[in-house]
Amino acid sequence: MSEIRRRDPRREWIARNRLHPEHASVVAEQGGAASEWLGPNGVIRKNPRAIGFIGPNGIKRIDRSGAQQGGQAASAARQAAQDSRRNVTIEAPAFLVAVVPELSGGRLSAHDKDLLGLARRLADADPERPGAVLAVVFGEHKEDAFGEAGIDRLLHLDDDAYAGFAPEARLAALSAVERELAPRHWLLPDSPLGGADLGRRLALRLSERPATGVWQIEADAETPLGWRCTARGAAESLDIQRPLPRVALALAECAEPVDETRHAAEPLYLTESIPSAFSRIEDLGQVAVDPAGVALAEAEFILSGGNGVKDWDGFHHAAKVLGATEGASRVAVDDGFMARHRQVGATGTWVTARVYLAVGISGAIQHLQGIQTCDKVVAINLDPGCDMIKRADLAVIGDSAEILAALVAMVEQQRGGQRDAA
Repeated sequence: MSEIRRRDPRREWIARNRLHPEHASVVAEQGGAASEWLGPNGVIRKNPRAIGFIGPNGIKRIDRSGAQQGGQAASAARQAAQDSRRNVTIEAPAFLVAVVPELSGGRLSAHDKDLLGLARRLADADPERPGAVLAVVFGEHKEDAFGEAGIDRLLHLDDDAYAGFAPEARLAALSAVERELAPRHWLLPDSPLGGADLGRRLALRLSERPATGVWQIEADAETPLGWRCTARGAAESLDIQRPLPRVALALAECAEPVDETRHAAEPLYLTESIPSAFSRIEDLGQVAVDPAGVALAEAEFILSGGNGVKDWDGFHHAAKVLGATEGASRVAVDDGFMARHRQVGATGTWVTARVYLAVGISGAIQHLQGIQTCDKVVAINLDPGCDMIKRADLAVIGDSAEILAALVAMVEQQRGGQRDAA
């Protein structure tokens, strides 16, 4: 049998051409990016345009296609990583680490996942006597990946008494959890969305001196619970170290989120009934906020315009109807269509929106860097080969003015039908 290696020049060319329709399948067959291949004379050829290629001047190629930022290729890679996670079930945990996530928007936020990663560090510190992470969730939610976030036990309290701003009712429930399950640690997010307030109320109820602003923990056998924490103090001007108490309020990025294991997230129920707490607080509901007044860094839904937007009046109307915060590319800002504080990207504002709707934006690398942590990216563009289309989770090819007008009409029609039904 001949040992001569047969080449397929056409498939090699497709592997090097990321705009070819068959590029993704050919690269997958080769087990990765086509950065190297065998030339006709037996010499290994290298692709200087491959992602990660380091040139003679030490300059590394940056991904403009969105694979590193999280486009369709990265979504497939994330799904493959999800499928390859190791399943973990803790039958008889030695102790519990209780976490009270905020579930902003009904789903685990990045802050919640960091907090659960911190809880896993505490629970998995001793392989001989592992603990379990207990999540206490209030009200309705849309989350279906509690196990992927590192949760072993899930206590879901969906009574109407916990809806909205109800700190006294939630505190009564957490007190019942404390009496029945006695977690070794209580972890809550130190944020203004409710975790900071509830955590301090819980610490007072348990007669504990909480650690606030925690951003790091490390093992310390000389402390009562075996851990020492580092927290921000003095208006975040210095770090304070102290033994980790039972109640800790942690900042975002306090730990790496769980990404290698999938846990059981088994439902848990309390045997004792939770006493109804007399509430001295009346929740008057949420106050309507003008999306135009929301800072880009805090916005959940962003409608962003670029050089492809020709009807800016229609764009502003669409943002108002959809309830979206307006953003823009650098080109649109430089042309004077949007204010400088609305610029999205590495040279503007890094955004973490749950939905980012990019209209007429081609996708410069600085812009892709600024939206890399957005959950879902929707792109409207006339160019099917632009980098923003490759980055998007959902792409719509067509005229932006017509598509936005149709979207606005659908929203207004649906709202009109709901008013008629009411």
